[in-house]
Amino acid sequence: MRSRSCWPLIAFVVVAALVPGQIASAGTCWRAPVEAPVSDPYREPACRWCPGNRGIEYRTPVGVAVSAVATGRVSFAGVVVDTHYVVVRHADGLRTTYANVSSDRWSVGDFVIRGTRVGFTLGRLHFGLRRGDTYIDPTPFIGRLVFAPRLIPVNGDRPAPARPPVLRCNG
Repeated sequence: MRSRSCWPLIAFVVVAALVPGQIASAGTCWRAPVEAPVSDPYREPACRWCPGNRGIEYRTPVGVAVSAVATGRVSFAGVVVDTHYVVVRHADGLRTTYANVSSDRWSVGDFVIRGTRVGFTLGRLHFGLRRGDTYIDPTPFIGRLVFAPRLIPVNGDRPAPARPPVLRCNG
């Protein structure tokens, strides 16, 4: 009898070991929400009301798909002063903000999985990060894809298949 009662616990441990860490929390290394150059980096404001950039601006044209960097729940989706927002709260308390995106698809409480399309850009994408009401520079959280070198035989033999890129994180 005792061994049967352990099966749910064993199943939970096995599933937890197989699930990627970013499903449980936002993590510290994400793939960028879009494949685009940064046009305006994070700039810490001198005071709460002073100018600065409280996120990263990506130079994107209208219609670029924006992906969620981590799994969480939508805490806000709507328009504020003519800007469309989707805000996702993650298990570790961080909130990611996607501004200038179509947000008609999401409602408060919706579950968003890492890599899911959050929306499409309506121009430049603003990507922000907060812990509570404190803005954080999202740059250290964004990784970059690194491709392994691939040697091509000079004698005409078929080259080995390319290895998939690896996400390398800052820090």
